[in-house]
Amino acid sequence: MDMLKRRDEIDDKYKWHLEDIFESNDLWIKTAKETERKIDAMRKYSGKFTKNSASVAACTEAVFDLQKDVVKLLVYAHMRRDEDSADPVYQDLAGKADALATKYSAAVSFYEPELLTLSTERVKRYVKKEPVLKEYSFILEEIMRKKSHVLSKNEEKILARTSEISSAGGDIFNMFNNADIKFPVLTDEKGNKTELTHGRYNTFLVSPDRNLRKRAFKALYDTYDKYRNTLAATYAASVKSDTFYSEIRKYSSSLTAALYEDNVPSTVYNGLIKTVHANIKKLTPYLVLRKKMLGVRKLHMYDLYVPFVKTPERKYTFEEARDIVIEALRPMGEEYISVLKTAFTDGWIDVYENQGKRTGAYSWGCYGCHPYVLLNWQGSIKDVFTLAHELGHAMHTYYSNRNQPYQYSEYKIFVAEVASTVNENLLMEYLLNNSKDDTEKAYLINHYLEEFRATVFRQTMFAEFEKQAHKMYEKGEMLTCDALCSMYYRLQKKYFKKVMKIDKEIAMEWARIPHFYNAFYVYKYATGFSSATILASGILSGDSDKLDKYMTFLKSGGSDYPMEILRKAGVDLSTSEPIQHAMDLFEEKVKQLEALTASV
Repeated sequence: MDMLKRRDEIDDKYKWHLEDIFESNDLWIKTAKETERKIDAMRKYSGKFTKNSASVAACTEAVFDLQKDVVKLLVYAHMRRDEDSADPVYQDLAGKADALATKYSAAVSFYEPELLTLSTERVKRYVKKEPVLKEYSFILEEIMRKKSHVLSKNEEKILARTSEISSAGGDIFNMFNNADIKFPVLTDEKGNKTELTHGRYNTFLVSPDRNLRKRAFKALYDTYDKYRNTLAATYAASVKSDTFYSEIRKYSSSLTAALYEDNVPSTVYNGLIKTVHANIKKLTPYLVLRKKMLGVRKLHMYDLYVPFVKTPERKYTFEEARDIVIEALRPMGEEYISVLKTAFTDGWIDVYENQGKRTGAYSWGCYGCHPYVLLNWQGSIKDVFTLAHELGHAMHTYYSNRNQPYQYSEYKIFVAEVASTVNENLLMEYLLNNSKDDTEKAYLINHYLEEFRATVFRQTMFAEFEKQAHKMYEKGEMLTCDALCSMYYRLQKKYFKKVMKIDKEIAMEWARIPHFYNAFYVYKYATGFSSATILASGILSGDSDKLDKYMTFLKSGGSDYPMEILRKAGVDLSTSEPIQHAMDLFEEKVKQLEALTASV
């Protein structure tokens, strides 16, 4: 029997070196105790630090220096636990790190509210007077920008105590969706009886057995439909909460309030939807091709995920993948490649699955140390793309940390997926240019198109649903299940009607999307993906100026508003150009796939 290896059976050359963060657990424990004492000492600033520029400078430095220490402790403990979640030593360390992070948050909770009691003009005078504060000027500007939306001290206290109540809709949904909901048992293509679950649903939808796909689809949505009124009330509670906070903080709408954090105007959100609408017809040839390749008379919603191009059977060793990714990213220049190579030699990457290891893949790290990548390598072509993707995150973190002080080193979620997707684009073009197999080329293009459909078209449709739902409630309309289903079904028809049979069950899909409980978030996937396509095209063009601008983007961290950082890189999301460029590229790739599948 092929048993999964224990952690100690994995060759050390395939493990990350977390000793680069803390040489030992004893040092971690010692640092944690010192950090806890510093946290306790923060109370000396509360209620006193705004009196003069020197005390504001001292408190600001203390807040961020302490944050840096807490994050370092947190990252090490959780990454150690991710190596083997069954190890009680690291379960304990991770728990202690979480408790320390909670204590830190409580200890510095006075900082922003007290700073906001000052006038913007006074803070500017403080910055001008104190050299230390100049290093935090953008952060202070960010905080003071919220001033018009901050209430009195007593009102803020009341609002702070409502936070658990306000998240009740999402908490109830997550408990229901992850613990309580039960799906029926299905018989798979081999005659095995299998209980339908969230994870198995995705497996069923890629099955070549169309009848199984249909039965899984109907079973899933029929189950959600049994709880239709409860799910509508749960989602409505979340929308009501969003509306309450936007109104109480004097924003013009829930959408405006959600975008304010990133300083993104609502025209960007609306512009994304408008540009995608204008290009909906470009999705049609891809769906027609899918229908043709699957050999079905009518394409149904349960036909959208099954592969219609044969997956390459080749398995890649990690070393082969390493060489491919390095070659694919050579357009990034010698300096980038030199740093990239150290990721493979200096303990950045944890490669293989072992007993108790966290599933999936991610990139993480802390300031003052190189970033890390967790993988669970199986050797498929998808794993090669995952490697390039996570190294995109890692290199973004590396350059941000190397070129920014701690307070500006972390980039916003708004731009977080750009570098990773740029790397995937570069890898795809490299593989296409170096493949002599039309089937492999067709698979690669289809892989890209599926990523595009799911990330740009689908997430934009989600974004449109969120916008309409919130607008309905803000106009005084009730968010009943019938109203939500009707709205969602109309959106499905708008995006897919020309080619597909819009199965009635899909009207309940909104009820299973957890992202909807974090309002107006999903649009970032679409803008990030689109931004990456235009940046990758610029890099592949060989234009050194475009490469230089992209490298500046990687080095910028959170030193400016995310839209400004992208604008300096050559992506202006205040215009339709980035989304349009992505749509044009999608159209081009569909034509390439049509030509390839004609000969496959």
